[in-house]
Amino acid sequence: MPTRRDLANAIRALSMDAVQRANSGHPGAPMGMADIAEVLWNDYLKHNPANPHWTNRDRFVMSNGHGSMLVYSLLHLTGYDLPLEELENFRQLGSKTAGHPEYGITPGVETTTGPLGQGLANAVGMALAETVLAARFNRADFPIVDHYTWVFVGDGCLMEGISHEVCSYAGTLGLGKLIVFYDDNGISIDGETKGWFTDDTPKRFEAYGWHVVPDVDGHDPDAVNAAIEAARAETGKPSIICCRTIIGYGSPNKQGTADTHGAPLGEDEVKLARESLGWTHEPFVVPDELRAVWNHVEEGAAAEAQWCGLFGRYRETHSELAAEYERRLGAELPAGWAEHAERFISETQNDAKSMATRKASLHALNGYGPLLPELVGGSADLTGSNNTFWSGSKTITRDDPDGNYLFFGVREFGMCALVNGMALYGGFIPYAGTFLVFSDYARNAVRMSALIGAPSIFVWTHDSIGLGEDGPTHQPIEHLTGLRIMPNMSVWRPCDATETGVAWRAAIERRDGPTSLVLSRQGLPHQTRNATQVESIERGGYVLYEPEETPELIFIATGSEVGLAMEAAGVLAGEGIAARVVSMPNAGVFDAQDVVYQLQVLPPQIDRRIAVEAGVPDYWYRYVGPNGRVIGLQRYGESAPAKDVFAHLGLTVEQLVATAREIVPTTA
Repeated sequence: MPTRRDLANAIRALSMDAVQRANSGHPGAPMGMADIAEVLWNDYLKHNPANPHWTNRDRFVMSNGHGSMLVYSLLHLTGYDLPLEELENFRQLGSKTAGHPEYGITPGVETTTGPLGQGLANAVGMALAETVLAARFNRADFPIVDHYTWVFVGDGCLMEGISHEVCSYAGTLGLGKLIVFYDDNGISIDGETKGWFTDDTPKRFEAYGWHVVPDVDGHDPDAVNAAIEAARAETGKPSIICCRTIIGYGSPNKQGTADTHGAPLGEDEVKLARESLGWTHEPFVVPDELRAVWNHVEEGAAAEAQWCGLFGRYRETHSELAAEYERRLGAELPAGWAEHAERFISETQNDAKSMATRKASLHALNGYGPLLPELVGGSADLTGSNNTFWSGSKTITRDDPDGNYLFFGVREFGMCALVNGMALYGGFIPYAGTFLVFSDYARNAVRMSALIGAPSIFVWTHDSIGLGEDGPTHQPIEHLTGLRIMPNMSVWRPCDATETGVAWRAAIERRDGPTSLVLSRQGLPHQTRNATQVESIERGGYVLYEPEETPELIFIATGSEVGLAMEAAGVLAGEGIAARVVSMPNAGVFDAQDVVYQLQVLPPQIDRRIAVEAGVPDYWYRYVGPNGRVIGLQRYGESAPAKDVFAHLGLTVEQLVATAREIVPTTA
């Protein structure tokens, strides 16, 4: 019968062999954490390798994702669709074993990790999702949502500031089924961390309100087992198990040093490590007797079958709840959604109310929210400013998690990464709100949502110099362009309540990536539209105003500047200059339309064009061409009332009219 050390050594051998074959990678963490992983995966982890998407599986996240060969070894050995050839092709083009775990590429990988701390933040979101769903759907004798979220973190994850944001929040919410293993090996890329990381981690997490299991020998399976039992016994707090380990365990000349962190051991050292570990097998060879113990296919199928039996009885007793659970976890919108949304948008257009688009966003939440129990979100301490708390909002708390609103506190980065975790978990349409300028704080989490394809919704308000008196620190200038050029990020900047309603509908319906809703602080005028124009909003750009005469000029505008363009077109009409106004709330969606439609909106023969937006102008030159102009901001803002700032920086009707006169030929 294989020993636990033999089972763990299979991870070590596969990891150092794959890194050596690739001549690239991080063998230290997999070799150091192998004993912990062996106990967790063989004795505790509830999963089904044949169905990585089973809804009641435990979630396992390796936040220190550079140690990806640990994950790949575990997935391969336990029976996921990750054959040995994929491990042999570690870090190679087209393989399922990328340098860091990639969601959607490798079966069994719950989220993409690599930027340190974000896997931990995603996992907090997953644990929160489990808690909220359990409160909503579980009934006496029917714990249909009942699993753990397990996380591996290293020193780097805990040095990153995001770890403070999300771990503080997890402690406040009392996420008792979140269990984190801290790989305390004292080594990072630059060497021994005692030169730059001397925190008392157990006391830090105690202060957060976590249950702490300190000073665990990470190479003693019995000690690891006892620590897990202690963590599972504490149901009112998240737990952190602090494991002392040796990085690169088994490498006689390099273990315990930074030499094992991010580079292959070398052929000679791999050979010596084999001898040190008593591993006599050739590279990538795992004996059948070890594979038999590691294989979890039958065990996983049995666990899922048992749950399916429970759910079948649940369906008989609680049929409506069961149907709702299946709808939500299947990412299906409620019956009648399309008709409801269309009616809401039509009513909003007919209501003809002028308002700030942040208030229009609240109007949309109130319109759509009652039909969407899966809608859950909140704000980073700006609830009243972001207008994210709608009439049906109920706060999620430690004592009552059956809600739909989260007061995230001042934690923009953690908030967005946590929302990504909820989106990946499933069963929710999650949103997060803050000022657009603070998207900088959350930038990497927003980028990760786009990379992963997580359907997170980001509500960015106070979108320009229209913020006014708070001044340049709070006035976003370059942010819109930064979001627009991010692959797979859908960016809406609506000009009024109708466009805002369409933008929210598009965000709710999107399943393959995130959406940014960029909204104004200041009031914006309602725009008149016919039914065809309302329908065209969803195409990202459309003709909002067409003069009676053939247009000589096209204004292209978004958000608060659409109103300026409309006024300017009216002034120019009195001067005999016919100007079309194109509202382009989502340039990315417009670019995805068929060429015929694009040419109808922006016909090449009308080459005098002016794009206007209260941000950096660079993005818009592609639309105006060599004979066009872009009116934007090449500098930061000012602290003054919004109207005065717009005038001071040249974003006025007068400036648009003057520019039009410059570029449109006249016969005078």
